[in-house]
Parts: sequence; C-alpha cells; structure tokens
Amino acid sequence: MQSDLAGQLTDFGHRLLVRVYFEDTDFSGVVYHARYLHFLERGRSDYLRLKGIGHRELADGIHGEPMAFAVRHMEIDFLRPARIDDVLAVETRTILLGGARVILQQRILSDQTVLVEAKVKVAVISPEGKPRRMPDAVSAILSTDIAST
Repeated sequence: MQSDLAGQLTDFGHRLLVRVYFEDTDFSGVVYHARYLHFLERGRSDYLRLKGIGHRELADGIHGEPMAFAVRHMEIDFLRPARIDDVLAVETRTILLGGARVILQQRILSDQTVLVEAKVKVAVISPEGKPRRMPDAVSAILSTDIAST
C-alpha cells in the first residue's frame, strides 16, 4: 500500500501519479503555477522514500551522520496547462551527483504530453543548515539511477 501511495520506482527513477483538485487551480480551472512546485516536491520526496532514504532516515543519521536535502536552485519551464480533475504523472530522475549536491530532472505529464520540465539542484546540509558531503551510502543508492538513464 505504501509503495502505491508513494508512486513507483522505474527504470529511469520514479513516477508518481497526482490528481488535480479544485484547490490546485485558479478561477478558470487551470492549475496555478505555484502548485506545480508542490507536485514536484512530492515526486522528489517519494522518490527518496522508496529508495530507502526518506527525510526521517536522513535526519536520524541512518546512512551516516544526520543530514537533510535543501533545494538550492530550480529551473522550470511551464509548457502546457493542466486542468481540474486531470491525473498527472510526476517523473523524477537523478542526473548528477557531487560531493554535496544532487541534480534531479523532473517532468510533469498528462498522458504522454509534457506539461512542465524542471531541473532541481539540491544541496546536502547538516542539521544546523551548513553544507556537508553526502554520505557514501546515500550516494551509492542515488548513483544506481544515473547509470540507467
């Protein structure tokens, strides 16, 4: 049940289905641009969760010292609108790993049509908010998807 709620791991990374509700739209029934950030965040969080490196595990130091991920930079292209009651697919994949960062590529699709493309740079930080190196265990888990892209 948890894996269905959190989407599924795929050959390229992760795929999460989300439904557009009234609260996600503007007065015309089109998804408000800021709501796409919520959908993208859910995709990133569930991707990590299914890989075994959820936020709680990171904060508890299960994979080494306690750490967290923080979005440092994001590029977004809004290509087409989504509308109320649409079921969207949020795809997430790791494209680059560095000592203290991860770069993810994300897309939001309706059927096979790409609505939103995003490139997200995520920093690895300590509980105090200072940059730190990514633990080897976390890097090893995320690097498996880079080889399969």
